[in-house]
Amino acid sequence: MAKTVSDTKAGPAAAKAKPLPKVSADGKTIRAPLTQNPHAIRDTREKVLEVAIGREVRAFRKKLGITVADLAVATDISLGMLSKIENGITSPSLTTLQALSRALGVPVTAFFRRFEEERSAVFVKAGQGLDVERRGTRAGHQYNLLGHIGSNTSGVVVEPYLITLTEDSDVFPTFQHEGMEFLYMLEGEVVYRHGSNLYPMKPGDSLFFDADAPHGPEQLTKLPMRYLSIICYPQSAG
Repeated sequence: MAKTVSDTKAGPAAAKAKPLPKVSADGKTIRAPLTQNPHAIRDTREKVLEVAIGREVRAFRKKLGITVADLAVATDISLGMLSKIENGITSPSLTTLQALSRALGVPVTAFFRRFEEERSAVFVKAGQGLDVERRGTRAGHQYNLLGHIGSNTSGVVVEPYLITLTEDSDVFPTFQHEGMEFLYMLEGEVVYRHGSNLYPMKPGDSLFFDADAPHGPEQLTKLPMRYLSIICYPQSAG
């Protein structure tokens, strides 16, 4: 029997979509500043090497619990030069790297670790994602994993799924797991629950939320339905 609830409305408990931009008292839009530039590039491969070395120097220094001033005294390198090195602004000489390696107690090769690491990418042809089992599988939800990269330099695991619900699917509004989740509706209609809020979703709608709260489809309004689900969590969370 289909679990479609086409004649049921979300009711007064349904959460209204909140617009992303905020508006000031004078009617002007206030946009939150981005913490990253999504279009940033590094000019040359040498620049990437400088940044990689700088990150390693800073990481080893902080691991020892010493300040830049402490490191300057231990290496006889000026504070200004150390700041440039840690920020990837200058290329340290081999002599400088040797002084840093002695002071930090690591081999010189340790500073090149990030530069030499492989950066992974996963390409999945249409229709060739991996069918996997998750908690909702028993409720008739079909999960198609669109790619997976395990250990990586970001420290974050991202799982992108294409989820399909059909006439044989059941509602399952009690998913709960670590991390953040992003949904994007492709086909069909659903009333999706997150905590105590209900969100009527149609193609083109999206929902981004803390996945630690109970969540999932509350009403399958129009079937079949498909949506993208992208789950992100720290590598240590597994």
